[in-house]
Amino acid sequence: MNPNAASKPAERTGNPGSSSRFFRWSDSTTAMLIALATAFALSQAFRTVGAMMATPLSGYFGLTPQQLGMWAGTFHFAFGIMQLAMGVSIDIFGVRRTVLTAFPLAVAGAALCAVAPNFHALLLGQALIGIGCAPAFLACTVFIARHFDASRFTAMSGLVMSMAGMGILFTGTPLALLIEAASWRAGYAVLAAFAVLSWLVIFWRVREPAARANPQPEPAERQSLRKAVRELLPLFAMPHTLGLVCFACVSYAAFITLRGLWLGPVLHDRHGLSLVASGNVALVMTVAGMISPMLFGRMDPGGARRTRWMMSCAFAGALMFGAMALTHSRMVDIGLPIIYGLLSGYSVLQYAYTKNAYPAAMTGRAMALMNMAMFLGVSLMQWTTGVAASWAVAHEVEPYRAVFLTVAGMLAAGTIAFLVLPRAPARAG
Repeated sequence: MNPNAASKPAERTGNPGSSSRFFRWSDSTTAMLIALATAFALSQAFRTVGAMMATPLSGYFGLTPQQLGMWAGTFHFAFGIMQLAMGVSIDIFGVRRTVLTAFPLAVAGAALCAVAPNFHALLLGQALIGIGCAPAFLACTVFIARHFDASRFTAMSGLVMSMAGMGILFTGTPLALLIEAASWRAGYAVLAAFAVLSWLVIFWRVREPAARANPQPEPAERQSLRKAVRELLPLFAMPHTLGLVCFACVSYAAFITLRGLWLGPVLHDRHGLSLVASGNVALVMTVAGMISPMLFGRMDPGGARRTRWMMSCAFAGALMFGAMALTHSRMVDIGLPIIYGLLSGYSVLQYAYTKNAYPAAMTGRAMALMNMAMFLGVSLMQWTTGVAASWAVAHEVEPYRAVFLTVAGMLAAGTIAFLVLPRAPARAG
């Protein structure tokens, strides 16, 4: 991204005698950020619909577990591979134009899913949604970096994350009630309608202030996708990058694979819970998952202890998935997901680790690489668990045992790789 973006906060202090104008502008800019955050909230909703939709979709289309994993993973694959392209687009065309151009694809994808006559149309809809949502989170973070003082970055980022959590909350009890009252198609239709409203709000409210917007780079400096990919290559020359990528591929993926795909089906098939009852469990797990990043952010020990915390939490998560695989207890299958929701915030420690693991000039590229690894890891884990479940059905093994053992194994493998591969020297901060 444009390296000049980091210098903008100093310019925004502007005329010392015009503080009232600054605060009015800042309030207006906060409203713009909230408008952008509505797209991020929809992105979070789309990536977690599987927990409530997997069972009705399986019944309607006769999907195998492998097809379910492919359906859920398609969103994250499309989302992940588009991160670099969206970052380049934001640098060249700006936040507003990038989101307004991409997000209609999410609307189209949700509408296609709502009327999908077959599984292939459903996959195409998921891919369109993933591409359309790809700039949602990135747009918010870039907008904050460009248009807010550095001292407000954390507060504004927290605001965005809290708003985004509303999207995940919707895919718990509210979506379950909607599906029971109407159908899974109604769920997609409502999300499409919300996405249209989000687009209209962004079109109406978001105006990157001309006086403070990033100037267009000169042609010689202009970012390109090829240049962005080329700039990632030096990261792989650093010995600690591979371990970080391995860990990033599994840490967030384990949470989303459970919350966004298998939680509803396991509660329904193993224990006979209704869709709404499963939605209630998903809702509580989501609330726990929203609280967790704030707790880990405040407790971050820094230095070498941070990496020990990351690995310890990941291994604890692997043990929880192992327990869910080997037991058929309703208490375990309801209680452990909620506890794991509280634990899941450890993944935010990766951002602090990444920030300290690379020189300041490489931080943006390192964060982009980690984000790509996280979302492509979700796609891989969801597809792999679907394959494992289908294998289990074919061999008369309980499918959720295979699913949770697969998640536990992948989570443990990524963490062991992080443990044994070179890590960045521990630094304070």
